[in-house]
Amino acid sequence: MTDSAVQDASTPGSSDTAIFFDGRSSRRRTVCLAFKDQLEISEDGAAPILWAYADIRQVDGAQETLRAMCLSAPPLARIEIRNTQLAAELASRCPRLTENRIDGRAVTKIVGWSLAAVISIVTLVMFAIPLAADRLAPIVPQGVERRLGDAAEVQIKTIFGNKTCNAASGQKAFDKLLRSLREAAGLDTAVASEVLQTSVPNALALPGGKVILFSGLLAKAKSPDEIAGVLAHELGHLKHRDNMRNLIHDSGTSFLVGLLFGDITGAGALVFASRTLVTSSYSRDVEQSADTFAMDVMRKLGRSPKPMGELLFRVTGKQGDSEMTILASHPLTEDRLKQMSEADRPPTGAPLLMPGEWTALQAICGSKS
Repeated sequence: MTDSAVQDASTPGSSDTAIFFDGRSSRRRTVCLAFKDQLEISEDGAAPILWAYADIRQVDGAQETLRAMCLSAPPLARIEIRNTQLAAELASRCPRLTENRIDGRAVTKIVGWSLAAVISIVTLVMFAIPLAADRLAPIVPQGVERRLGDAAEVQIKTIFGNKTCNAASGQKAFDKLLRSLREAAGLDTAVASEVLQTSVPNALALPGGKVILFSGLLAKAKSPDEIAGVLAHELGHLKHRDNMRNLIHDSGTSFLVGLLFGDITGAGALVFASRTLVTSSYSRDVEQSADTFAMDVMRKLGRSPKPMGELLFRVTGKQGDSEMTILASHPLTEDRLKQMSEADRPPTGAPLLMPGEWTALQAICGSKS
């Protein structure tokens, strides 16, 4: 077949056209082929793209289609030839066309290496990463924690409407409550505090020492001791650096590599890490440890841990009858209430907030909701 005949046979619109992807975009191009000193690939009169025959290699493609790439072209560039005459002509001119075709032994080798990779990843996830998280979490610099906490705070506020409650007297009462809890908890860093206006009943502590109380939880509380117990629980996570450990575990290898090579302060890493902090949950053992920590803090303050359990039960209700509770991350609320009720003792310490301060905290958003 002559060069001119091949080019005529592959003009756009004929049944012998070739399809070309330039490797820079996903656009499908209909092209003309000319077999000269090199393969010429042209489209609509534009300057042809030249592929040296010695560099052309066949790659996997659809049945009855010759799909090829060129070692000197962009890595994703491909030519697809469905016409058998054109395919035969190209094959006759490319001495190394099938050099990198995968044979049965290569397939077996690939499958073997793939299985080995899967086993390695499972081993890493099940054993290496949890061990690394336990070892690395306590030594993460405070500056890194603060960056992660700041990034997570932005994510949280974006999710929940970014409405901060800032009544001065309420904030003063909140700061006083947290200061008492921090001192009893033995935290050696200052703890910043903020109330976020949302109907969601929750509270959380962020890396670096920031505690956020959701006004939905405040609205359901009947006493300062109820809120104090929940906040002490969150300070337990902070004290044990559970959020950092969880972050390292959930982020996996990418986080560890970033941590080792100093890229954790990058903007992309901060966004990824903050999303992990916002969406992560703790295991039952970790939650139980935080509960125990909160009970100890309340005892040191001469207050009962029972109100915390009562607030949690008021928020969640009985959970033992729900499906799949064995897979829940938190211990059952009724079990937590039972444990805290058994540790109930008459108060021996001063009230954590005076009645006027508690009223001010409840009204920190301008209302009790």
